[in-house]
Amino acid sequence: MIILVAVLLLMGVMLGAVVHLPAPVSLAAGAAIGAWLLVFAVRERHARRG
Repeated sequence: MIILVAVLLLMGVMLGAVVHLPAPVSLAAGAAIGAWLLVFAVRERHARRG
């Protein structure tokens, strides 16, 4: 339960910081994070198969 509260608090801080950035910067950062997560997921999937 404590971990859930910590994660929600961290998300609130991160979303609060995104509000102060211009929209294109926020979208670019979101796209970069999404691409990194996609690459990570593909690498993990290939590592588990081999």
